[in-house]
Amino acid sequence: MEWGADLWDQYDQIDKHTLTGLDLVDRYIKFVKERTEIEQNYAKQLRSLSKKYAKRGSKEEQDLNRFSNHASLQEILNELNDYAGQRELIAENMMTGICAELTKYLQELKQERKTHLLDAKKAQQVLEVSFKQLESTKKRYAKEWAEAEKATQQAEKTESDLNATKIDVEKAKQHAHHRTHAAEEFRNDYAAQLQKYNKEQNAYYYSEIPQIFNKMQDMDERRIRRLAGAYCQFSDIEKNVLPIITKCLDGISAAGKKINDKQDSMLFIEQHKSGFERPADVDYEDYTQGIKPATSDSSLNPPKVRAKLWPFSKKSKAHAAEDFSHLPPEQRKKRLQGKIDDITKDLQKTQDQSEALEKMKGVYEHNPQMGDPSSLEPQISETAQNIGRLTAELAKYETWLSEAVGGEDSSNAINNNTQHRVAAASQPQGLYSEFDDEFEDVETPVGQCTALYTFEGNSEGTVSITEGEMLSIMEDDKGDGWMRVLRGSGEEGYIPSSYVKHSP
Repeated sequence: MEWGADLWDQYDQIDKHTLTGLDLVDRYIKFVKERTEIEQNYAKQLRSLSKKYAKRGSKEEQDLNRFSNHASLQEILNELNDYAGQRELIAENMMTGICAELTKYLQELKQERKTHLLDAKKAQQVLEVSFKQLESTKKRYAKEWAEAEKATQQAEKTESDLNATKIDVEKAKQHAHHRTHAAEEFRNDYAAQLQKYNKEQNAYYYSEIPQIFNKMQDMDERRIRRLAGAYCQFSDIEKNVLPIITKCLDGISAAGKKINDKQDSMLFIEQHKSGFERPADVDYEDYTQGIKPATSDSSLNPPKVRAKLWPFSKKSKAHAAEDFSHLPPEQRKKRLQGKIDDITKDLQKTQDQSEALEKMKGVYEHNPQMGDPSSLEPQISETAQNIGRLTAELAKYETWLSEAVGGEDSSNAINNNTQHRVAAASQPQGLYSEFDDEFEDVETPVGQCTALYTFEGNSEGTVSITEGEMLSIMEDDKGDGWMRVLRGSGEEGYIPSSYVKHSP
C-alpha cells in the first residue's frame, strides 16, 4: 500500500503525521541527552566516593593495608573507580553515537519534508490557477451565449413585426449572427480550457501528488528504520561495556573472597607482640610480723617492672633509636632483621656496580682507544668506600640482632650474610684477564633494543646513536648505567642504558 494511491486526498493528515514523526525523533534525542547526563553525574559521584574513602598513602595506612580486609576495601574502591569509567564511556558513546548522529539526521529530514510540502503546494497552486481560468472562460461563454440568444430572439421579433423595415430586419439578423459567432468562439475557448484543466487535474491527482506522497512515505519509513536502530543502539552501547563492568564486579567479589580473618589476626599478633613475660603473682605480705618491703615483680610495682621489662635500658642514649632498643623484644628483632635485609640488598647492588666498573677498567686497559682507565678511579674508590661502610653497618646490626635473640635464632641469618660477603670478596681478581681476547672475537648479541633518544658519543669508548635506531646488545647493564651495543654500521661502544628500550 502506498500513500500516493490510498491517501491522495489526505494532505493535511500526511503533513501532521510526518511532523509528529520528526517530533518523536527530537524527543528521543532529548531523552538520550538526559540519560547521558545521569550517567555522567553517576560516574562523577562514584569517582568522588571512591576518592573519599581511598587511603591517602600515609605510613599508618600502608601498614593497615597489610591486613586483607583493609587491602580488599582498597581493591573494591579501585574497581569502583574503573566501573565509573565505564559509565562515562556509556555516556560518551550515547552522546556521539546517538544524539549527535540523530540531530544531524533530523535536520536533513526537516529539509526533505519541507521540500516535498513545497512541491505539493506548488502543484496545487498551478491547478487552482487553471481552475480559475476555467471558471472565467465558462462565465464569459455563458454570458456571450445568453447575449447571442437574446439577439436571435430580437431578430426573429423584428422580422415578424409588420411595421419593421427591411433594413431593420437585416440589421437585427446581422447583430444576431455576430453575437452567435462570438458565443461559438467563447464556447470553443471554454471547451479547450476545460480539456486543459481536466488534463492538469488528472496529472495532479494521478501523477504529481502520488509521487510526492510516496516520497514522503519513503522518508517517513527511513525515519522509522533509523529510529529503530537508535533504539537498539541505546541498549547495545551498554551491552558492549557489560563484560568490563562484569569484570569490575567480579573483582569486587574476588576482593571480598580474598579476606582471611585468621591471617589478619596472626598479622596483628606479629605486629604488636611484645615478647614480655606475664607479671608474676603478688607476694603475700604479713603485716602481723611488721611491714616488710615488697619483693613482687608484678606490674603493681612500676619501677621494678620497667627495669625487668626493658632490659635494654642500659644502652647508651646514642644508640637508643638506631638499635631499636626502645621497642619491645619481638618488634625490635623484626626491625633489626628488616634493616639487615635492606643493607644486604644495598651491599649486593654496590658490589655488582664495583664488578662492572672493574670490568670496564679492564676493557679500557686492553683497549685504550675506548677510554682512559684512570677516569674510572674516582668511581671505583667511591664504590669501595660504600662497600666498606655497608659491610660495617651490616656487622653492627647483626651484632644487635644477636644480642636481641640471645645469639641463637639469628645464627643462620648472620652466617648467610657473612658467607655472602666472603664469597663476594673472594672472587678472583683475574676474572676479566682474558676479556680482551673474548672482546676481539666475534660475539653473539645478547638481545636487541631500540634507541629512545639521540646520544652523542663524544667520550672515549662510547658510540653515537640516533632516535629510533635498532641496536644489537653485546653487553647488558651491570648496574653502572651503561651497556655495550653494536650499530648496523658496525660501530660498537657504550651508551646509557636509559636511552634505549629492549625489544621483545
